[in-house]
Amino acid sequence: MPEISRFLGIIITMYYNDYPPPHFHVRYNQQKAIVDIENLSVIEGQLTNIILGLVIEWAAIHKTELFANHQRARQQQPLEKIPPLE
Repeated sequence: MPEISRFLGIIITMYYNDYPPPHFHVRYNQQKAIVDIENLSVIEGQLTNIILGLVIEWAAIHKTELFANHQRARQQQPLEKIPPLE
């Protein structure tokens, strides 16, 4: 599972050949979630409100790059790193 970004202890990854809809995976300590790229909602799992807020803020800034990486993953191409939340 390629890591595409890391910030404040939050790890963002994507799988190759993952199921629809376009999404990314989030890990923070023992918390895990899958977030839909289009509407930035949690599909599966749970994050605390603070971590979820940071992830949504980051994803809103990088939505275009997230969609591009999802397309690369579907085509089995290397994924691009996305800058962290600063």
